[in-house]
Amino acid sequence: MSSCALPEPQRTALTLAATGVPVLPLRAGKAPFANCHRCADNACGGRPNMKTAGPCRCPGVCHAWAAATTDPAVLTSPAWKAVWRRAVTVAYHPGAAGLTVVDLDDAAAVDWARATLPATRTVETTRGEHWIYQGAMTSHNAVRPGVDLKSTMSYARYLGTGTGTMTALPDVVRALAVKGPPTVQPAPRSVSVPARSGGGQCPHRTPAYLERGIAMAEQRITEARSAVHAAVYRTFLAVLSTHGRCGCLTDTHITRLFTAAQTKGETLRHCTDAWTNARTTLGL
Repeated sequence: MSSCALPEPQRTALTLAATGVPVLPLRAGKAPFANCHRCADNACGGRPNMKTAGPCRCPGVCHAWAAATTDPAVLTSPAWKAVWRRAVTVAYHPGAAGLTVVDLDDAAAVDWARATLPATRTVETTRGEHWIYQGAMTSHNAVRPGVDLKSTMSYARYLGTGTGTMTALPDVVRALAVKGPPTVQPAPRSVSVPARSGGGQCPHRTPAYLERGIAMAEQRITEARSAVHAAVYRTFLAVLSTHGRCGCLTDTHITRLFTAAQTKGETLRHCTDAWTNARTTLGL
């Protein structure tokens, strides 16, 4: 099929994806498409309602922002074809693209931003403006009247390229979301792998191999630009498939993996569910 025969939202999505911006379609009402019947009520084992990470392999456009992708094979797949025909616009996952959108919902909020925030790229919306900064952070709604912060684990409508030069995410924006000192919650002991024979040493590998594997796993999570839930689950699965049966993993190793995932925006619950699902898949 030629590009001119594709629905306009799909053409826009493919153009954005080619620049490294993870995208997803929105239906009438500017909302994501609902989960399919196979994924409803957590039947798929992961990510419906964006609350858990797990082994979901749904080929459709389920799971809202978590479905955002840059993969043209997915965006043009048969499972997404009918969805694009019903889509009214395109959204993107700012955090996975390394961006934060300050969503200004009305004229008063725009006036506040112009008086308070550093200038950056701006995009007009129906009632206000999106101010887009380079840098990701945790998303927060209603940080002040008419102002939402959309970055990790959130989506924003794509409304055009906007005007102005994008600047680095300033501390004044990060401070809007701070309600206390930011912390990474440690992995609960309940997710630890029980120690087995070998005194904590992997019986078939050297300690250096384990250290290198954990470091590579941290890097894989840190570098994930889209589908972070799935990347965390797959990384946990890979670590456990190699070291989950020999007793070499310690609480320190698991905490390092959880810390990497939480730094990308995952919650402690997401991490715990992903770890539990990976262990269940491997029969541990």
